Amino acid sequence: MTAQLDVVVRDAADYIWPLSHIPEAVSVVRRRARTVLADWNLAPDLTEDALLVISELITNAVVHALPPAVLRLSRAGAEGPGALRVEVTDAGPAAAAGRPAVEPCADEHGRGLGIVTALAAECGTRIHAGGITRWAELRVGHAPA
Repeated sequence: MTAQLDVVVRDAADYIWPLSHIPEAVSVVRRRARTVLADWNLAPDLTEDALLVISELITNAVVHALPPAVLRLSRAGAEGPGALRVEVTDAGPAAAAGRPAVEPCADEHGRGLGIVTALAAECGTRIHAGGITRWAELRVGHAPA
């Protein structure tokens, strides 16, 4: 199985990626997201923070949740300081559906949402009929000239 590469572009400030439910999805989407963030002219340190948030939220969905999963990147305030919103929606916890959650080594896993909280200006979780959306917003401006 290969990682899903389809991208839906609603407009220049809204990108949506359906995610394959495999570990390789993280690196594939991270590369694609890097291109989008570069097009948005974000400062390099904010781009790296955003890529880390994206990676952690996708990993959380792939490891702990049921498919399907979708990443959405959106940008508000493109003409000045604004926010980059990262959302990953999945079908809910795997363990709640009777499927055992992956039991990773505690030394290597379990800090992802803490990293997201540390990097984001705001973050949270929304439970809805379609599953769970975990989101984070990072404050952004234009990269220095």
